[in-house]
Amino acid sequence: MMTSPNAPRHRLMWRIYALVWLAYAVFLAVADQLDNVSGGRFDLPRFALTIVSLIPSALLLALVWPLTGWLERREYSLPRILSIHIAAAIAFAVLAQGPFWSIFKAGKPLSWYIWPLLYHAMTYLLGAGIFHLIRAGEKAHRQALAMKDAQNLVIASELSALRNKLNPHFLFNTLHSIIALTQRNPAAAETALFQFSDMLRYVLDTERSGSDRVTLDQELDFVRDYLELEQLRLGQRLHVDWDLDEDAGDHPLPALSLQPLVENSIKHAFNPHTRPGILQIRTRRDATTGALTITVRDTGPGADPASIASAPGLGLRTIERRLQLDYGSRAAMRVQSAPGAGFSVSLTIPAVREESFA
Repeated sequence: MMTSPNAPRHRLMWRIYALVWLAYAVFLAVADQLDNVSGGRFDLPRFALTIVSLIPSALLLALVWPLTGWLERREYSLPRILSIHIAAAIAFAVLAQGPFWSIFKAGKPLSWYIWPLLYHAMTYLLGAGIFHLIRAGEKAHRQALAMKDAQNLVIASELSALRNKLNPHFLFNTLHSIIALTQRNPAAAETALFQFSDMLRYVLDTERSGSDRVTLDQELDFVRDYLELEQLRLGQRLHVDWDLDEDAGDHPLPALSLQPLVENSIKHAFNPHTRPGILQIRTRRDATTGALTITVRDTGPGADPASIASAPGLGLRTIERRLQLDYGSRAAMRVQSAPGAGFSVSLTIPAVREESFA
């Protein structure tokens, strides 16, 4: 049996409803006894009778809750809803006042009948207004949740599209490196293919898991495999400097966040040149905020900011967009470079320890 998501809220509403009516009944019963109390008397049966006589009103007004739900589902116009409530208010006033008319003797002046009817009608309209406000709040809440779900679906779709862009991009570039290696060193190319199979398993595992979250240690192991493959091709030209924070290894981050940064340096700082260079990979976790900073820096030729902004490359732009979608303003990507001064990219990823990852 399914339970409505609003059930706990409705239980609380009815508890408040019962308490309000009880407080109201006690207040009227006490007010009715003021003359007796000032004379040193207290009529307990009359006190109890006043409270009990309000029970029909409380039960009748509770029926307005399903009525407001029915009106909401029918989507009547406002004038029609008001006319229905006015008719219901008159009926409620007559039915609610009936116990008093049966208890007390007739023969009272007309005002003795009219004012209580108006009073009960106003009570009905007030209750109906409150019930409509509660339903309007619930409807607004449902619409907000629906909008949030739709927005999350759009974000998830875009993230999936970005990841699907990165995977073929990585596969194509890596296979291209292996093909280039087969022409010069077939034995090394065979080793590279085995290395590539391990890397491919990492990519496929993140696809199968349904989540692209991995730990920093898992991403670093993947990057090590990638760099070992590139080392077979580049030889002594590639020197890697690892500067890692050992306490940050369990930090979650999107898969293939670090590898494209490393690949970018390989492509621009090492592929076009025969001179050796240094590639530094640095990780740090902020002790105060728990945020992770990953920096990839190379000693290549660098570039001016204008050419970086207009570059057609996919990797950096895709990583930045994934961070925006995943973390909003809490994440950041910073690029520092200048002609002849190397190239540096830093990612800041906030601490989100409750996320599950592959």
